Amino acid sequence: MTESRSLEELSSAELHDLAVRRARRHLDVKFFWQLMQNLPAAEAAAGELDEADADIQRMSAHIDDVTDAGQGEVAEMLRPFYLDYLRRHDVSAD
Repeated sequence: MTESRSLEELSSAELHDLAVRRARRHLDVKFFWQLMQNLPAAEAAAGELDEADADIQRMSAHIDDVTDAGQGEVAEMLRPFYLDYLRRHDVSAD
């Protein structure tokens, strides 16, 4: 019998994908709104200052960023957000 993986064991990209899949399946608009609110700070912390500035200037810039939020340093900055969301909704890693 295999043991379940914990959320902590997942990569940030895997956490992003799991959270986005859950939010889509449940039509969780609040999750996407909160993700878009957190993106500029995560991008700035990851050194993507131009992206952060563009996101602050116009909401349409966020739409493409939802996918990008699961990649690289930005995903690492958003890791606590994804973990919190998945735990609040009792989502497991398996």
